[in-house]
Amino acid sequence: MTADFSPDRRLERALASLRGLAVGDALGSQFFVPGHYPLLKHRQLPDAPWQWTDDTEMACSVLAVLGKHRRIDQDALAQSFAEHHDFDRGYGPAVNRLLRQVREGGDWRELASALFKGQGSWGNGAAMRIAPLGAWYADDPEQATHQAEISAYPTHQHREAVVGAMAVAAAAALTADPAGPPTPRALLDGVIALVPRSAVGAGLRRARDMLDYGDAATVAAVLGCGRRTTAHDTVPFALWSAARGLGAYERAIWETAQVGGDMDTTCAIVGGVIAAGDGGAPPAEWLERTEKLPGWVPVGKA
Repeated sequence: MTADFSPDRRLERALASLRGLAVGDALGSQFFVPGHYPLLKHRQLPDAPWQWTDDTEMACSVLAVLGKHRRIDQDALAQSFAEHHDFDRGYGPAVNRLLRQVREGGDWRELASALFKGQGSWGNGAAMRIAPLGAWYADDPEQATHQAEISAYPTHQHREAVVGAMAVAAAAALTADPAGPPTPRALLDGVIALVPRSAVGAGLRRARDMLDYGDAATVAAVLGCGRRTTAHDTVPFALWSAARGLGAYERAIWETAQVGGDMDTTCAIVGGVIAAGDGGAPPAEWLERTEKLPGWVPVGKA
């Protein structure tokens, strides 16, 4: 049977990933609410509604640009980020300022390259939003990494941030393979082969070596779990967790959140990657509790 790579099918896969990302983001963010963190110990769900953060808002722009242009157009992406920027969604101060300046007519190329004394941001923001792009390119993981690289630059120009986005997109593309999700080791092997040498890549190799570890807290202590909000402190653990949780969305999200750190972002990455594959959708009750996607997100025939 020939795989369907029509625009409608690409959008369907990407929307599935986006919904998984949004649920992970929204649930993870609830545990920053005072009084909610103790619920994690017993895997108790917070009361609805669960509001998503900048992770989902920016992922929606990624999908909107793909839906319109069938590829990443950097200018269109920067404008979408700026147009839909909601200050109260938890953006970092540097990106808040950048997007405000883009709305006021600033050039994203100059603004993003000037961040952090000209080094560019090495935060996890480019990685947190990109899983739906990987799902869109399920037939071409190499193209997924290329488009993810392009997508990072409007906000994150440090090489580690760019590679972090490439890694997450590659993972989602490999998971969304119409032939079926890979094994955990094959997933990380595939991602490692698709990204350049970097601190993120080194972390991914350590993550692969720790796939047999059953204690997520121990792995997070080695790899990081986003406490520093950098790409290399976030992506290796998130992809370790996604690889071990393929086809088991609920378990993977709980295990990811329970180590703490940047829980909305790690859970967004894990949720987006797992939901890209068959059998990876979040529980219906979780979807119901999560804030709906904005009306400007393309839905096609879905």
